[in-house]
Amino acid sequence: MTGQARTIAFLRQLAQPNLPEQTYPRYPLSVTESVSLGRDPRCQIVLDPLIYRSVSRRHAEVSPILSFSNAAGGDRFWQVCDLGSANGTYVNGQRLKGCQVLQPGDCIMLGQDGPRFVFECETSMEPLPEVPPVKGARLPNLPLHRSSLRPTQPPPARTPYHHESDQVSWTQLFPIFSTGRHLRAKAYLVPGIATVTFVVSLFLSVGDPGLFNMLLAAYLAGAAYYFIYQLCGKNKPWWLLLASAATTALLLVSPVLDLFIYVFRTVLPGSLPGHDASVSIPVLLIKMFFGAGLMEELLKAIPILIACVLGMGLRSPLRERLGVREPLDGILLGSASAVGFTLVETLGQYVPEIYKATLTAGEGAAQLASLQLLIPRVMGSVAGHMAYSGYLGYFIGLSVLRPRRRWRILLVGYLTAAILHTLWNVTGTISPVLLAVVGVMSYAFLGAAILKARELSPTRSQNFATRFYQ
Repeated sequence: MTGQARTIAFLRQLAQPNLPEQTYPRYPLSVTESVSLGRDPRCQIVLDPLIYRSVSRRHAEVSPILSFSNAAGGDRFWQVCDLGSANGTYVNGQRLKGCQVLQPGDCIMLGQDGPRFVFECETSMEPLPEVPPVKGARLPNLPLHRSSLRPTQPPPARTPYHHESDQVSWTQLFPIFSTGRHLRAKAYLVPGIATVTFVVSLFLSVGDPGLFNMLLAAYLAGAAYYFIYQLCGKNKPWWLLLASAATTALLLVSPVLDLFIYVFRTVLPGSLPGHDASVSIPVLLIKMFFGAGLMEELLKAIPILIACVLGMGLRSPLRERLGVREPLDGILLGSASAVGFTLVETLGQYVPEIYKATLTAGEGAAQLASLQLLIPRVMGSVAGHMAYSGYLGYFIGLSVLRPRRRWRILLVGYLTAAILHTLWNVTGTISPVLLAVVGVMSYAFLGAAILKARELSPTRSQNFATRFYQ
């Protein structure tokens, strides 16, 4: 059969849009053995685990179909199979279920936005190792692109994938020496360090209720914000997020708050009723809308607007890193601003008020009542202040992406955030069930905004948030 035309197949890796330009080799495919792709060093095509985090250890496999050949014995056929990967294998944009026969030009992608390979074939006159087809098995006029082929006889049993051994390596006994460099990225090392630090600090602050409450509130607010940060999936400098929270906290203890109170609660009909005052629900809605919803949401939006203005005067890449260039930026800065608002409001107003109100029952009872108020208020900020401010931040970021509709976008976002805030305050005086419904609805609005912001993000390929697949 020497000199007969034969098919030679390759996998050619395509450049990633978010990675530096480089030349990738073409990987030849064997006509007798399978070629596996993944992060495991024992794969035939090994992908860097620090770059391709969505790729499984053994993600997919391209193998020849040994039981089929044409009449001349020259054509070969290959199929790609998913190996139970976490993020799936895609062929021409469609998620692969099981195996699929490949045609020249098919694009194989390991996970959404993962590494991409193009299946290519060439004809060569050079002699290649022959694999005798199963007698009588042919492939006449079968649709190769969307069908799965089943040989008339089962292919030879493959050599098992041996990954176990009786020997125990040094890194298996002491994993820290081999996985230590991945701890920060994959094992939440920084949150673990923060948790241990706060626990030790709480032990040291026992006996000082004020310091204990402040540390506990800071940790709970940080944990709630970290949850939103992970959902957003965009890197933002930690000091910038702290600056957003600190700016709002400073505004609350500055004359700016007096100006806001004068405008929204004196000039506008937003004077809040006292605890013992009895007002109708419609009147309460109006007062809360102006005196809490509109006023507080505008106050919390100031750090986002400042970042917008500062970002305009910066050059790329500082403009994208420090400014507000998309909805995800607005959500992250808005939620961080809400952290500062929640801490000052809870520790500076509500906790002291309930402490004084219950002090007649004893100092221990007053401290317990303060703690019982602090925990749900700070944890509930995910469905409260963080939800409203993050949602408004989405619209501020969207107005940057769609400047021609800026004022309409800002008006819709501002009014929606204020209405959600108003409903939370009003239902809290009516029924705990209604309060829970509004809380869930507020979080749903924020979650929907985060998902849409990730979809609209110009840097969506760099997003590290958890991906959900059907």
